[in-house]
Amino acid sequence: MPDSPVPHLALLVVDVQPSFLKAMPEAEAFLRRCKLAVGAAQLLGVPVFFTEQVPAKLGGTHPDLLQAAGPGAVVVGKTAFSALAGDELSAALSSQGINNLLICGLEGPVCVYQTAVDALRQEMGVTLLTDAITARRAADQEACFAMLRAHGVTLLPTETVFYAMLRDAQSPHFRAFTELVKQG
Repeated sequence: MPDSPVPHLALLVVDVQPSFLKAMPEAEAFLRRCKLAVGAAQLLGVPVFFTEQVPAKLGGTHPDLLQAAGPGAVVVGKTAFSALAGDELSAALSSQGINNLLICGLEGPVCVYQTAVDALRQEMGVTLLTDAITARRAADQEACFAMLRAHGVTLLPTETVFYAMLRDAQSPHFRAFTELVKQG
């Protein structure tokens, strides 16, 4: 796997568990965008971390995402809404020198929002993959996105972020990435 195109960067997939997907609008489209993000990260050598909210009760991460991530992905169970409230994920990120996060997942106004706030408190760079985040109520998510943007979080669609990492159609990963885009 190639070195990450952006040093100290990881993709964090927050709580994409089938039990939660049932309550989300346009769940299949959302899942495809998350799978695009995970596949692109894996292709470009960006480490992938997953969180699971109370997995003993609510089940694990959607299997399609785990498969797309490959064997190197880290999965962390949690009870707090913020993925960074406990020590386990913070320690795993720190051990790999991660200080910039791409975040996707659910739910936007709860776990994603609180995770982004905690990442900012830890002086991490944060980019939300806006088309790979969902919520039961779109208006709640938009309010949270506006607040996070005001505090320095970058909000961009998945393709925009990963095309920026590729930089050029002559990238050795361009063709494989465009195949992922067609599926997502």
